[in-house]
Amino acid sequence: MAEQDSGVPPDTPAPATTPATGDSALPIGAFEAPAGFRCGFVALVGRPNVGKSTLMNRLVGAKLAIVSEVPQTTRFPIRGILHRATIQVVFIDTPGIHKPRYRLNEEMVRTAIEVLREVDVVAVLVDAADGYGPGDRYVFDRVREAHARAFLILNKVDEMRREDLLPLIDEAARLEMFDEIVPLSAQTGENCDRLEMALAARMPEGPPHFPPDMLTDLPQRLQIGEMVREQVFLKTRQEVPHATAVVVDAVEDDGALLRINATIVVERDNQKAIVVGEGGRMIKEIGSAARRNIEELLHRKVHLALWVKVRPAWRDDLGLLRLIGLRL
Repeated sequence: MAEQDSGVPPDTPAPATTPATGDSALPIGAFEAPAGFRCGFVALVGRPNVGKSTLMNRLVGAKLAIVSEVPQTTRFPIRGILHRATIQVVFIDTPGIHKPRYRLNEEMVRTAIEVLREVDVVAVLVDAADGYGPGDRYVFDRVREAHARAFLILNKVDEMRREDLLPLIDEAARLEMFDEIVPLSAQTGENCDRLEMALAARMPEGPPHFPPDMLTDLPQRLQIGEMVREQVFLKTRQEVPHATAVVVDAVEDDGALLRINATIVVERDNQKAIVVGEGGRMIKEIGSAARRNIEELLHRKVHLALWVKVRPAWRDDLGLLRLIGLRL
């Protein structure tokens, strides 16, 4: 059984590993591939809450990025790797592009825009049920500036009337900036196979960058921290999640158990009270759910100890932002 505590761990936790960069990909030619093999990178971009993480998880076939209904869930790029017999597609799930209020948000948006120039295809996601808004047009402008090959993904078609879809397609076609316009539902999987085929055709020829059993290059500590943070999103009030971060302080393997100590950082005492809950009820629920997901991911028995710590204005603290995975 996982153990949760609302106490405060030492002020200087063991540093978490930062997200892997392109250097983690093995050298070109490291794996044998059939003639005509294709391999490339696809950035999933868009404003917050349009379904980027859900789509990557769907295409890769595994839950790599946490998902919630709260906007701005993704805080740093996460790579998911799709393997097929003749192609490998590396998807990069990026933070939603939005107007930043804190250094954290500034870095989230910076990294999302930076990725546009580093990939073979930019897949721009729009919530088709909402139609185009100022935030979507701002993303379109950034993609134009990057001179990137772009697809438009009209997501969440399962939530709209089909007769409303054609005007959206026509309007996007008049922009003359998208190689493909693909309506789909990341939630149900509708038309995702069409997107996969269209992307595969645009990948350059070359050997795979990653071994066939590798689904992501996200370091283990960051994966664990994200799973804890997901439960904070799912189980607390909507105003709390954006003010929380998770730092994995220690991961120790004693053979029988993987012992994990992690700190949930909040900005104010009242937020700590919400995360801890009456009699520690909420922190126990968060820890139990996170532990089950971590055990499923790692195929190991896990002992998870959680603490909650108040750190005012942590979203402008460069040291802490590095600990939770942002490349500064």
